[in-house]
Amino acid sequence: MSALKKMQNWGDRNHPVWLDYLRILLGGVLVWKGIAFYLNIGAFSTLMHHAHLGTAVGISIIAHLIIILHVIGGIAIVLGTHTRVFCLVNLPILIGAVFFINFSSGIFRPYAEIWLSVSVLIGLICFIVEGNGRLSVDNNTDNTKLSKQQHTA
Repeated sequence: MSALKKMQNWGDRNHPVWLDYLRILLGGVLVWKGIAFYLNIGAFSTLMHHAHLGTAVGISIIAHLIIILHVIGGIAIVLGTHTRVFCLVNLPILIGAVFFINFSSGIFRPYAEIWLSVSVLIGLICFIVEGNGRLSVDNNTDNTKLSKQQHTA
């Protein structure tokens, strides 16, 4: 059995319910930040430009991709469907946010966003290991399939 499969099985077996509420909060924060980026797309693009992340066209494509991945990934994480996949997809975005965007703007400035970015990054890493949990759409469908198989046997 591969190490990744062992980690996935361990996360599925040892998942306390309070982590489900943390997962829902993490997904909500991702949706909130995606909407905030959309509402302030000009400031978001300027921030990325000052971090020297590419040309104007590249920055625009990256900005729209980040918004879409945050909103769709956040909704999926809140619902608990494909949590590990969407955490992996959002992981490079948050690594970029921590090391290229927020770290350069000063971490000791009042109301610095780096602490939120680091918290979300830690949450994403946690749920890559832990997975969906009991309060998830995927868990309910797995239990339904299992109970149907038990009743037919």
